[in-house]
Amino acid sequence: MPLAASFAQPPASGPLASIDIGSNSFRLEIGQLRDGRYRRLQYLKETVRLGAGLDAQGLLTEEASQRGLACLRRFAGTLAGMRPGQVRAVATQTLREARNRNAFLIRAQEALGFPIEIISGREEARLIYAGVAKLQPSHAERLVIDIGGRSTEMILGCGRTPSRAESFQVGSVSLSMRYFADGRFSAEAFRAAQIAAGAEFEEALQPFARSLWKEALGSSGTAGAVSEVLQDCGVTDGRITPEGLRWLMQRCIEAGHADKLDLPGMKADRKPVIGGGLAILYTLAMHFQIDELLPAKGALRQGVIVDLHDRLLAHERAPGGDAHADSVRVLQKRFEVDTAQASRVADVATELYGQVVAEPDEQAVTALRRAAQLHELGRMVSHHDHHRHSAYLLAHVDAPGWSQSEQRQLAELVLGQRGGLKKVDELIRRGDAVLQLLSLRLAVILCHARGGDEPTPQSLQLQRKADKVTLQTGAEWASLHPRTLHLLREEAQAWSDPTLPISLVIGAAKR
Repeated sequence: MPLAASFAQPPASGPLASIDIGSNSFRLEIGQLRDGRYRRLQYLKETVRLGAGLDAQGLLTEEASQRGLACLRRFAGTLAGMRPGQVRAVATQTLREARNRNAFLIRAQEALGFPIEIISGREEARLIYAGVAKLQPSHAERLVIDIGGRSTEMILGCGRTPSRAESFQVGSVSLSMRYFADGRFSAEAFRAAQIAAGAEFEEALQPFARSLWKEALGSSGTAGAVSEVLQDCGVTDGRITPEGLRWLMQRCIEAGHADKLDLPGMKADRKPVIGGGLAILYTLAMHFQIDELLPAKGALRQGVIVDLHDRLLAHERAPGGDAHADSVRVLQKRFEVDTAQASRVADVATELYGQVVAEPDEQAVTALRRAAQLHELGRMVSHHDHHRHSAYLLAHVDAPGWSQSEQRQLAELVLGQRGGLKKVDELIRRGDAVLQLLSLRLAVILCHARGGDEPTPQSLQLQRKADKVTLQTGAEWASLHPRTLHLLREEAQAWSDPTLPISLVIGAAKR
């Protein structure tokens, strides 16, 4: 299939669904944004502990995989009847870390029935803030903290605009597995866990200093669980304070073991990871001078729906528009891309793709255009093998609004823009993605003179018949551009391997 799945755009005001594939819990929320208001229609949560299933080699165990797949199959029943454009599933730190994530994703997407995106830590933070800002609006400078199973996100912002977003690789599951693995609580274990957490957050002391925000909110399950216990036990009114955290850690130490922890508001599924969560909260409170942390109404799952709604709304207002256009422009500026050349390659590539595919998929065309617009990112690093630098940057740079999955797919396409084809063999075997790749490679060749009389749609024609693709050039254009014709014939040679799904033939039309 193409790099981006095809779907008819649903209305932005209709029901939208988000699936948060977290390290501790999987969550499904169906919500609706209408007249500026968010309304939850349905919510499901299952404690899966996917993050606890990463072994010492960074591989997701089969037992953990099966727990996750079973949950996604149950979610699929709830999503029955919803169109792809209404649903967005995102995966976070555990699958960012898992070395065998691709194998799991294939099975997970089959179980769920919808694509699953692995999002970067900063993108996760951005979406968390979007959910909080929508459900709990404020014009005060605020610090939002989300403690997940294997990562913690910290975001500064005002209104709906985040000014700083970072992700740290420490969470309630990972810290609990390391310092409270047998379920036992001790003062020594809490001190050791706090030191480990403090080491992770030390670099954030200046960027998230107390002088930069007026209120602090906790949007995670950890913050919500601790807030509920403190309120139900009459310690606070739900505010998380250093005194309240010390009180709760002392109750854990007195209990000695998670199984013996019996407190009002403490749910059974929270007990195995409460030690790590408390250590992180107390460390944050001490290091960042948080006198009180208020539980937030929004979280990642609502942020995903808000972001999906905004994309659909932008499409309604400007059909065919690219929801990631801002990120493209930012990256082009940051890496000093020759935007005129990028536009030339993008125009020719999409023209060729439209000729060779009978009914071009809008999302596939958009993905191809993005790849063309960003195919020269790596020239800022080096002109030599710039396609490899471009692919690396595109796969790893922080690009707001994009998932890691999207970036990796675009990077794969950009990597294949020139040179041998073996390095993108998996892409070539992915249905019409091979035609995206061919269109990009041909466009790069046809525009190699960088503004020197590129071909017009009338001077070339790309046609496919079975597994044979023919690029027919106008006779006059071919005679005026012998060097380009030479490069095109070399490209045809690269596609002559009989094991490839298509072959390429270059033919100049007779006068």
